[in-house]
Amino acid sequence: MNTKNDHSHHLSHHHHLAHHHSSHHSNGLTSLNGLTQSNGIIPKLYNLSASNQSMANYGQQGNMIQNGSSNINNQNSSATYPSFEEAYSNVNPYSNTNSNNNNGYSNKNTPQPNWYDIEIKGMVKNISPKLWQWTHLKCLFLNDNNLVRLPPVISNLVSLQCLDLSNNKLKTLPAEIGDMTSLRELYLNNNQIRVLPFELGKLFKLIQLGLKGNPLHADIMQIYSEPNGTQKLLISLLDQLNLPCSPLPRRPWIILAEPTAPQNSIFTTMCYNVLCDKYATRQYYGYCPSWALSWEHRKKFILEEIRNFNADIIALQELETEQFYHFFLPELKQCDYDGIFSPKSRAKTMSEHDKKHVDGCAIFFKTSKFQLVKNYLIEFNQIAMATAEGSEDMLNRVMTKDNIGLAALLELKQDELNSGDILVKTKDQQANKQLLLVSTAHIHWDPDYCDVKLIQTLMLTNELKLIIEQATRDYLPHKIVNQQIDCSSSIPVLICADLNSLPESGVIEYLRTGRILANHIDFKDLGYETCLQKINTSDKPSELSHNLRLDCAYDKDLMPYTNYTFDFKGMIDYIFYSRNLMRTIGLLGPMDMDWIKANKIVGFPHQNVPSDHLPLMVELELLGSNYINSNQNNNYMSSSHHSSSYHSSLSSSGLNRSNSQHSSSNNNHHSTNSHLGLGQMIPINTNGNSASNSSNNSNNNNNNNNNNNNNFINYIRK
Repeated sequence: MNTKNDHSHHLSHHHHLAHHHSSHHSNGLTSLNGLTQSNGIIPKLYNLSASNQSMANYGQQGNMIQNGSSNINNQNSSATYPSFEEAYSNVNPYSNTNSNNNNGYSNKNTPQPNWYDIEIKGMVKNISPKLWQWTHLKCLFLNDNNLVRLPPVISNLVSLQCLDLSNNKLKTLPAEIGDMTSLRELYLNNNQIRVLPFELGKLFKLIQLGLKGNPLHADIMQIYSEPNGTQKLLISLLDQLNLPCSPLPRRPWIILAEPTAPQNSIFTTMCYNVLCDKYATRQYYGYCPSWALSWEHRKKFILEEIRNFNADIIALQELETEQFYHFFLPELKQCDYDGIFSPKSRAKTMSEHDKKHVDGCAIFFKTSKFQLVKNYLIEFNQIAMATAEGSEDMLNRVMTKDNIGLAALLELKQDELNSGDILVKTKDQQANKQLLLVSTAHIHWDPDYCDVKLIQTLMLTNELKLIIEQATRDYLPHKIVNQQIDCSSSIPVLICADLNSLPESGVIEYLRTGRILANHIDFKDLGYETCLQKINTSDKPSELSHNLRLDCAYDKDLMPYTNYTFDFKGMIDYIFYSRNLMRTIGLLGPMDMDWIKANKIVGFPHQNVPSDHLPLMVELELLGSNYINSNQNNNYMSSSHHSSSYHSSLSSSGLNRSNSQHSSSNNNHHSTNSHLGLGQMIPINTNGNSASNSSNNSNNNNNNNNNNNNNFINYIRK
């Protein structure tokens, strides 16, 4: 699920806050009618009646007034109200207890602060530190006081959306105010502020900013007074901010298993959504400086990542046409790659100039290891039109989306072939041939169109089935048994795609298990059942199926997110492979969450991370016929079965071997470059120092076997 267009719901909330703020002030100090009441939560007001009185000291002099009271003077003069300090010391601010009496207080005469708004007035000079512990607050009104400074701990109010500091005596703002990224409104009018901290530019969700009445530099006020001045000012501040950041940590290379046979061919494949330039805007990624969003900056990092990972096969999504032909293809050809590309279907209707900026999918491969046999374009809108059979939903919802899939039929070159027992003679040449079908796709992004996502995935698997069947007839006729072609054991298939679908979705259920109910909830009870039978391999009308027998290389417990933005963090990119013909023996691990938190990174892209997606990479082994024959009769694994067997393989695959043993055990096994940089992989072992493991191996076999799983889990949690 891409979040690129998922911002409209915030706008109405911004308008609500603006209205709330203006109506509040129109009622004056004694009226509370302006304080909003949302979700049944009753806001409170702390009014400090004594001038220059500190909240920490005002005690019983302050009255707490309930929402809806029109005037302080109308309150019952005989009522006794707790002070701010007394109220806070006896109350859990997150309590939703409803055991209140008619006055809105509990039996202990303390308020139940199940509210989100608070106003403090009375010419206050100092604020009690207790206030900064109320992290649930959404609106805080500190206007019309005598505050001269704000403490850095104000950034603890991470939920705050509206902050009014107007009409005080503030001279500076703490840099930490930039960490309050939920702020939509910030009012600083009529203070003594001369300089704005650059960190203010980090408030990318800010809609309303009040600066008038401050002795700010004329350049600042000129930008601020322009149309859309608030956003221009925030961009200017953020672009000037020096963002200190520790070096990007290297993601771990996780060894899952040793090859089953030394002669089996091994290769690596990478899947990466590089974030198209036209989508990389402040509207979608306001937390990122504009210079770090620029394509000139990001493309260098992307290319460096690709070069450092050095995968044998690379599948890219959201790559613009011009960037493929004029940047990535020429650059990667210097690194032994060739590639194919296709833009989205809309490019067919565009001029030559406009189609240059249409994004699409690309597949690159090492020419020293593979050669291209044939490439295939899969246009989902064309398939929708061919299968619609009058279905308005198919025509109006599916056909209107121009997402594509791309496939490359590759042949493993002769000097890379080691496993003679799985190779065959072709009609046209007396040479061994091993084919591999590599596919990529970028499925529709919108969460409201889960039916489209699922149908596009059904179309993809059906097209891959047809490609495998035709390629088997053309190149591997000996695998046709009784005029039947088993797509799960004929040609290995890889699907490296941005599926824009979470692990619990119908898309992933269908790919993992090979089947899905025809009335699955993701189809939204729309009229698809009849037309989808055209691309269905099941003989049961109640379900839809494919016969590719796929496994997913990544598990959500290991890789909780592949897309990391402020508004969305989750796993939506995947690598699937034919489990009857290949197995995963290594993969690239997750990003270090401690690094992300330590550097206060709220989302990618970042100055050191060029896309909102993280690349995936796996090392796969092509299995020999002996292994295939012993496993070809296995039943389909369910999603839960897959997950449990996956974790079992992690704990039982000899993770205690040293790095030196790993790199020398098989020449085809992926090894790390000597130079460590962005995107470099480190083979990890889960028992600490490799040299120590090697020297003590004979003494520690039993301990290693017992500790492998725990050490691996502890490593991932670091």
